[in-house]
Amino acid sequence: MKKVHFSEWGIESPKFWGLLALIALVAAIGGVSALYMELNGHWVTGMTNQIVWGTPHVFAIFLIVAASGALNTASIASVFEKKLYKPLARLSGLLAITLLMGGLAVLVLDLGRPDRLIVAMTHYNFKSIFAWNIFLYTGFMAIVAVYLWFMMDRRMNRYYKPAGVGAFLWRIILTTGTGSIFGFIVARQGYDAALLAPMFVIMSFAYGLAILILVLMFTYKLDGRELGDKVLFRLKNLLGVFAAAVFYFTLVYHLTNLYGTENHEYEAFILRDGGIYTFLFWVGWVFVGCLLPIGLVYHPTIGKSRGGIIAAATAVILGGLATVYVIVIGGQAFPMAIFPGKTIVSSGFFDGVNGQPFLYSPSLAEVLLGIGGMALTLLLTFVAIRVLQFLPDSLADEVVDPHHAKS
Repeated sequence: MKKVHFSEWGIESPKFWGLLALIALVAAIGGVSALYMELNGHWVTGMTNQIVWGTPHVFAIFLIVAASGALNTASIASVFEKKLYKPLARLSGLLAITLLMGGLAVLVLDLGRPDRLIVAMTHYNFKSIFAWNIFLYTGFMAIVAVYLWFMMDRRMNRYYKPAGVGAFLWRIILTTGTGSIFGFIVARQGYDAALLAPMFVIMSFAYGLAILILVLMFTYKLDGRELGDKVLFRLKNLLGVFAAAVFYFTLVYHLTNLYGTENHEYEAFILRDGGIYTFLFWVGWVFVGCLLPIGLVYHPTIGKSRGGIIAAATAVILGGLATVYVIVIGGQAFPMAIFPGKTIVSSGFFDGVNGQPFLYSPSLAEVLLGIGGMALTLLLTFVAIRVLQFLPDSLADEVVDPHHAKS
């Protein structure tokens, strides 16, 4: 590999400020939506006493999971010493931080009382995975920031690999912790599964890489930088592997549930009788999120086109949002069987209701808050690459591959 030079994102100022203003407007609308819910209370949302984690949580969890996966490219370069990925390590680390910041912003603003975050940061119940996450999330940002510093400062390059190993291990723990939030909730039939922890890890690989591919192609296109097929095809093939792995874990998860008789009602709800949740599972999670990107990536013609790669990465992201929606909302919509096989006397809060699933319709404010978090991620990313040297000047084939022969 030839020596790679880095520079700031050099698109024309009017175009940059226009793009920034548009993204900032979307982020501001998300902020106004959070303020609207804060001032009026959560009764203006679709959330209820039964569905307490709504659409903002779907966006927040997706972004947090994707943050861990976005760092995967840097980890492949430093931990596994794959030199082809090394020029992308800076952008990979930056996206890991900005995605996590966007996800946490949505999460905090969806609490109803954001000021209560101080309590969560000063009083800990270490039997709760939420208490662990305070350290996991803040520690992740700190470790990745140090990793980027060692990566970008020549004087600190000798510490680059140890920092990369530390960041790699921390992000695996972080995503395992996020998946364990659901895996440890034994009262919910749709959550109570240890397999959710590793499934969230592989989901993070797919979602983070899809976002990295789209950001890379977008920034290079606007700046007129050369992005060769060597790097791009390696990334899209990796995306296909991750999408296939998500599909594999999906099969194992549901087959495992079907093996246990106690889970048959929940599986029937998700796979057949769940209405919007069944639709999102088969169309969003399975087809759009797994089968479609696999088909696009490995198609002999479409898989070699830039449009096909963009479509595959976009499908992974849309399918990822559907996946998290089914897990988070669908898992709450199915009623808890507190006394299986017994006649239930229910209270006004529907304790122990069996049978009819709870209904949930996301409000516009919830959706706008989630989209605002994604916009905040892009805003932070574009500002950072504009002022600091995160992007290689060129990723042409002859730069990343010394054995490349021009035709």
